[in-house]
Amino acid sequence: MNRKHLLLIVSSLMIFSFAPIMKVASTNSEVEVILTGDIMLGRTVATTSLDKKSDPNYPFIKVNDRLRSADVVFANLESPVATNCPRTYEGLIFCADPKMAEGLVYAGVDVVTLANNHILNYGQKGLTETTKVLNENGIAYTGLGNLVIKEIKGTKFGFLGFEFIDKWPVQDDYDLVAKSDSKVDVLIVGVHWGAEYRENRSDKQNEIAKKLVFNGADVIAGHHPHWVQEVEHINGKPVYYSLGNFVFDQMWSEKTREGLAIRLTFRDGKIVKEESLPVYIENWAQPAWVN
Repeated sequence: MNRKHLLLIVSSLMIFSFAPIMKVASTNSEVEVILTGDIMLGRTVATTSLDKKSDPNYPFIKVNDRLRSADVVFANLESPVATNCPRTYEGLIFCADPKMAEGLVYAGVDVVTLANNHILNYGQKGLTETTKVLNENGIAYTGLGNLVIKEIKGTKFGFLGFEFIDKWPVQDDYDLVAKSDSKVDVLIVGVHWGAEYRENRSDKQNEIAKKLVFNGADVIAGHHPHWVQEVEHINGKPVYYSLGNFVFDQMWSEKTREGLAIRLTFRDGKIVKEESLPVYIENWAQPAWVN
């Protein structure tokens, strides 16, 4: 699938799914939320940014404009932070140099989910250091059984994160969604799920999505497949089964270089505008907007 094909598919999905939603002019009472795909700040992302470019902001230079214009940016952080993180160009044990967090701040990332299959690559010590660095940089994190609340222009936005790759959700997960829904006006749930390198969601993903929506999820942002998957509405709630890669070093195929960000505009807690923002990783570790 080339970039033009991806853009056509995304555009057709948006036109079909979002036709009932009126698009209105932005006002001061509106809140913009951007959802991104997987952000991995280790491996070749780190070596390119820190050793070749000497700039931890490098991955975000070409996408910084739209991200910083949003009121909230929510992403999946796929790599733990570890002091003395070894430089590597390969392998599946991820870690990021603490300096790479500067790029998240530069890009205006506000909330990340840590619920993924790589966050414990450096054990509990790595997770503890990750949360410490995020706190120091003013970036909120979810995915550890905790609800993050951001109140913006009078609307309370809640963020949760779950990892359901090799396991089914348990009742406690759905209870957390329901309890969190009662505390906020809009509940956005990041979910790490599905099979890697698939362009269609599975029946399991669909079943989980239905139960999350039933228990109060207003938006579901999916991660892990590394390919963009379809968009679906369940009881009027958007489900983005996979947003693909946002910052990653999987340069070996077109689909792993393609990603999708979503910009949602809310007014009084309701979605009034939904926009697809496709990205393409043109150069190592550096996505750019397709249009």
